[in-house]
Amino acid sequence: MGLFERILAIFKKKDVTVETSRTDASKPTAPGASPTEAVSAERAPVVEGQRPAIPPDEKVPTTAQSDRKEVKPVSDKITAGHVHMSGCTGCEVAIADNYEGLLTLLDRYVDWVYDLTLADVRHIPEMDVALVEGSVCINDHLSVEEIRETREKSKIVVALGACACSGNITRFARGGQQNQPQHESYVAIGDLIDVDVYIPGCAPTPQLIRNVCVAAYLLLKGNDDQKALAGAYLKPLMAVAKCDPAPTGCGHACGCDLIVGVINQGLCMACGACAASCPVRAITMQYGKPNIDRELCIKCGACFNQCPRSWYSFDVVNQYESIMETIDAAMAP
Repeated sequence: MGLFERILAIFKKKDVTVETSRTDASKPTAPGASPTEAVSAERAPVVEGQRPAIPPDEKVPTTAQSDRKEVKPVSDKITAGHVHMSGCTGCEVAIADNYEGLLTLLDRYVDWVYDLTLADVRHIPEMDVALVEGSVCINDHLSVEEIRETREKSKIVVALGACACSGNITRFARGGQQNQPQHESYVAIGDLIDVDVYIPGCAPTPQLIRNVCVAAYLLLKGNDDQKALAGAYLKPLMAVAKCDPAPTGCGHACGCDLIVGVINQGLCMACGACAASCPVRAITMQYGKPNIDRELCIKCGACFNQCPRSWYSFDVVNQYESIMETIDAAMAP
């Protein structure tokens, strides 16, 4: 007998037992037989191992019910969505890696309205924050139209990950591939639209994505103090989005950025942050200076974005403790 037949037999057996008990209860009493006397709860015998019956006039003690979690109405949340361009979906995996933190975001602060990877929604809606993953293939007019539509319908556009920020490894595409030979030019989304915030990294850390979402909520829905702290937290990420590549090399997103913008300017302090942040180990520290292997570099921009002498604003460091206290309080259970 298979598993399905066994489960079906168990349910049939339960139905037969219920019907039998109902039939016995409805049977009339035979002539001459004394009817069964109902035993009151007070005189009911107590069987060993069973709890005594409670009289009907006695109140049954009930345990205190736990308070239900208050769910924030949708009107008090910000709307956000994930727009997938030419990427590996690793950045969305980083979003999911927040685990319970992601559930807290969705319960309290964010109404997730668009995500083509998770739901079959074909039209981009109006939203407060758009997290764009992947670079844009300029040979595909549908991709170009989609990224422009995202800019029109979003208050804040966030370039999520190195592909969206700088093009990353898709910059090496030269066409001639077996599947899509006509796709040969991929650019960062900042080359086509105005981007408000960059979240660099391949892939970005889950904590950084979470903090940016909370900061965006505080910036749009918080009080004056919260807006000031959220703006201070987002200031460096907004600065790199508006960075001019000409004077410092910022924006090309490769190891050459360090050479042009930091080392050649005499700003390197041999901290090793660039080598530690490189996901492909293309940078090694030799004699206190970074040595870049261009054959291994994938142009993710992690080295330049992590360098404290590149674009980071030290004014934010003084407020960092207050900023993180605000974010931690918002994410507290």
